[in-house]
Amino acid sequence: MEFRHLGRSGIKVSEIAYGNWITHGSQVEEEAAHACVQAALDEGITTFDTADAYAGTKAEEVLGRALKGQRREGLEIFTKVFWPTGPGPNDRGLSRKHITESINGSLRRLQTDYVDLYQAHRFDHETPLEETLKTFDDLVRQGKVLYIGVSEWRAEEIARALEIADDMGFDRIVSNQPQYSMLWRVIETEIVPLSEKEGIGQIVWSPIAQGVLTGKYQPGAAPPPGSRALDEASGAGFIRRLLTDDILTRVQQLRPIADDSGLTMAQLAVAWVLQNPNVSAAIIGASRPEQVRDNVKAAGVKLDADILKRIDEVIAPIAVTDPSETASPATRP
Repeated sequence: MEFRHLGRSGIKVSEIAYGNWITHGSQVEEEAAHACVQAALDEGITTFDTADAYAGTKAEEVLGRALKGQRREGLEIFTKVFWPTGPGPNDRGLSRKHITESINGSLRRLQTDYVDLYQAHRFDHETPLEETLKTFDDLVRQGKVLYIGVSEWRAEEIARALEIADDMGFDRIVSNQPQYSMLWRVIETEIVPLSEKEGIGQIVWSPIAQGVLTGKYQPGAAPPPGSRALDEASGAGFIRRLLTDDILTRVQQLRPIADDSGLTMAQLAVAWVLQNPNVSAAIIGASRPEQVRDNVKAAGVKLDADILKRIDEVIAPIAVTDPSETASPATRP
């Protein structure tokens, strides 16, 4: 395993991180979830990402049990706050009330005294940014949180948060967690240049585009049995827009490129996002331990310029690049 600094901060993270969105507490049984976490640990992954809203808070509970007994100082545990965790109007968003209550719930479910990184899961248009940042800063002072990050914020929202933090003497944002893959490149135009300037690292999710970049979905064919595309409860809605014949045909053209690189298509996809120097870690998910063992082989891989050019020739014409695709709800969900 290779390790990278999280932005310009002092903490290092495994460049392959393990995330449990969709899977833990919903898609896979707990025994399988524990096996995947153990496989991640065996492969040298030390960074684990979750969120309070995943599987209605159950994902944090599963991860907490899976990591129980591990040396806490040898792990980096990340979680998030914003999406609803209860029925009330204050059970969501980035108000002082919800953040304070949510971190206490997350720590209890994760069975830890602190999280290494606490992330604002979206931008909250209904809460003054000063209130949100002051609350995060208070959690750092209390020792419940070591670093602060955001997820799927626009460049102007991050820039404003940095300005307030500098003016008020708050801890600065050190990370952003965006979707990023060969097919989804919306961070490259605005987010990455700002982040490079300000010392923010990307912890990217969906580097294999919900499984599309593995090549298992064939143009003109039904999705394979047991795949995410057929599971309405666990992500089918996220992947459906990627299952067009144009996209799937082009993805199949990546197969000889992967073969020439000595990689599986999934490994090529994960390695591709790690070629971006602003990426601190790529989050992988898994429902089976062998998926972890396969994807982790992308760590430390260097793709030469010719391979990157060939990938762009195939995928760039259909890649989504518009930065306005990054958006948070106008009102709390």
